[in-house]
Amino acid sequence: MKEINYTHVYTGSEVSVNFLLTLFDENNIRSIVKNPYKSGVISGFHGGEFNSVQILVDETQKVAAEKIIQENLSS
Repeated sequence: MKEINYTHVYTGSEVSVNFLLTLFDENNIRSIVKNPYKSGVISGFHGGEFNSVQILVDETQKVAAEKIIQENLSS
């Protein structure tokens, strides 16, 4: 099985992250979420900021993911 290398593409609120995950799923972009705040709370320690949820994607799909982010979250 091929190893997937993930790379960071976005950090933001849980709402923005969930929106992007839906778009990534629709475009078959493999992604994972890192939430240091939630991980800290679950383990009994404070960890990270509340709005610091991170999205990591397969590095071979980084350009496509960044395009989706720019098209949908740019001001």
